[in-house]
Amino acid sequence: MKPSQLIATIICLSLILITAGCTDSTDTPSKTTPEKSTPTTAKNAGTPSGQNLTVNFLDVGQGDSVLLEFNGKAMLIDAGDQGEVVSDYLKNQAISTLDYAVATHPHSDHIGGMADVLNNFKVEHFVDSGYPHTTQTYENMLTTIDQKNIPFEVAQAGQTIDFDPAIDIEVLNPGKTYSDDLNENSVVLKVTYGETSFLLMGDAGLEAENDIMKAGYDVDTDILKVGHHASRSGSGTSFISAVSPSVSIIEVGTGNDYGHPHAEILKRLQKASKVYRTDMDGTISVTTDGSTYDVTTQKARPVSSTAYRSTPEPAKSITSSSTESTVYVSDLNLKDEWVKISNTGSSPVSLTAWKIEDEGRKHTYTFPSYTLDSGSTVTVSTEKGTDAATKLYWQLDDPIWNNDGDAAYLYDNDGKLVSTLER
Repeated sequence: MKPSQLIATIICLSLILITAGCTDSTDTPSKTTPEKSTPTTAKNAGTPSGQNLTVNFLDVGQGDSVLLEFNGKAMLIDAGDQGEVVSDYLKNQAISTLDYAVATHPHSDHIGGMADVLNNFKVEHFVDSGYPHTTQTYENMLTTIDQKNIPFEVAQAGQTIDFDPAIDIEVLNPGKTYSDDLNENSVVLKVTYGETSFLLMGDAGLEAENDIMKAGYDVDTDILKVGHHASRSGSGTSFISAVSPSVSIIEVGTGNDYGHPHAEILKRLQKASKVYRTDMDGTISVTTDGSTYDVTTQKARPVSSTAYRSTPEPAKSITSSSTESTVYVSDLNLKDEWVKISNTGSSPVSLTAWKIEDEGRKHTYTFPSYTLDSGSTVTVSTEKGTDAATKLYWQLDDPIWNNDGDAAYLYDNDGKLVSTLER
C-alpha cells in the first residue's frame, strides 16, 4: 500500500469512529480496539505483580519520547525528532522488540524519529491518533509501517490498550470529533499500576483538557507528563487542579525558540507539584512497585532519594528553597533594562551563585559573592558598570529584554526556580 493509500485508510478509519463504516477491501490495517460506550475511571488495574513499572521520559531536545518498561515488555510513546538517540536508548535498555509504539500526533518533534525506530526494532502494534498529515515525515513513517506490515490501530477515547494485565492504560483523547488543531488530537493516555498513576498528555491543550473533563474521565494523577512542553496553550488552571499531580515532568529543549516552558505555566505547576524538566534534568525515570515511586534523573540536579508516596496530598506550593517566600523578583523594567530582587524576610540571604534568566533562557546573570539584607532590594542592570551595595551590573554590550513582553526567572544556587515575574 502506498503512503497516500494508507493516509486514505487512516481517514477511513477515522470515519469509523463516527459512522461505523468504510473499509479497504484490498489491504486494510488491523482492526481498531472496540469502542467503549461510556468512559471508565482507570482504577481497575490488576494487583501489583511484584514487578516494577518504569516510565522513562527521554531527553530528545525540543520534543517528546516516553518509554514504558514492565515485565519484559516495552511501549514507546513518540520518538522526538532524534531517532538515533531514541534507538540508542532502547538498545542500552536491551530492548529489541516494542510491544506497542504510539504516535500521539503527526508533528515532527514527536514522530520525526519514529521511522528510524521502526527500522531498527520489531514493533508488534502501532497506535496512531488517526488524524492524517501531509508532511513527508508522516508519509515516511506510514511507508515504514506498511513495508514492515506492522498492525496499525487508531486510538479513540474510551479504549484501553492491552499492554499487560497488571497495567491499565486508558485512552482519554482524541474523541469522536477531531479538532482542526493537530495538537488537540493528541493521543492522551492514563497509565495506572496499583495505586500509582501517570497522565501522558502529548501536545494536548486547553480544548482537549476541557473535552476530557466534560467526558467525566478521572484525571487525578500522581505523575503528569505536561502537555505541549508547558506552553500557554495548555495546563489550564481547572485541569491542573483536577489532576493534582505530585510530580510534573516537562519534556523541553534547552534554549528553545518557543519560550517553553512558559513562566505562567511553570509557576502554576510548581504551586501544585514537584517539577522536573528534561532540559535541566536530562532523561527522567520514574520507577514504581504500584504503591510508592522513585524519581531519578540523568543530570546532577539535586533529587530526593526518598520515595514519593502515591497517596494524593492536598495541592500546595513546592518550596524551591528555604527563602522562596521572602526573596523574589519584585520588578522588571523592559525599556530601561533592569530587574529588581527584594528580600522581605527577617534575615539576610546570600545570593551568591543565584541566577537570573530571561524568557527562553537566552541570557543568564550569575550573582557574584553577594548578600541581600533583610528588607532590602538590589537592582541588576544589563549595562556595564561598577557593582555597588544596591545595584549590580550584567556587563552586557546589548539590551536583552524584549519590550513587547518578557519574563525574569530567579534561580537559587541549587538551580531551583524561586520566583518569576512576567511583563
